[in-house]
Formats: sequence, structure tokens, C-alpha cells
Amino acid sequence: MRRSIDDYPFTEDDLPEGADDAGRLSWAAAISDDYDDAEPRVVLTIEEVGRPGTGMVGHFTPDMARRLRGALHDALREIGEDPGR
Repeated sequence: MRRSIDDYPFTEDDLPEGADDAGRLSWAAAISDDYDDAEPRVVLTIEEVGRPGTGMVGHFTPDMARRLRGALHDALREIGEDPGR
């Protein structure tokens, strides 16, 4: 089973002014259990705009996905933003 959850196509408006070294990256989140152990995982793909099929794909166990979620939550709070749920 594979299922797309969300994706974010990068636009030039997303690039902060002066961030000449920032990558123009889009991301997609999905779930999959197409592994030998048949365990479901969160799949995160990060890809440079204009280079489809050459991105990096992370296959996260539920514990790894929760840790990433926590890190993003903490980073949002650290910059003064509401981290949400």
C-alpha cells in the first residue's frame, strides 16, 4: 500500500531574500508498507525543483516520524510561532 498525504511545490516566493545558498526544494509526504517486513512507514521525499526523480527519500518508522514532528514543533516554538498541535 502506498498513499500520498501532502506535497508542497516550491515557488520562487518561498526563497528568503539574500538566501543565495538555499535550495529550491519541494517536498512530499506519503505512507507505505511496501517493505519486506510489511511495517508501515512515513515516506518523506525532498527534491530539487527541475530535477524530478533525483531527490532524497526517507523511510521513517513511527518513532522516527514522531521525533521529526517534535523537532519541527520545537523549532517553530523557538522562532516565536505557534507550533500547533
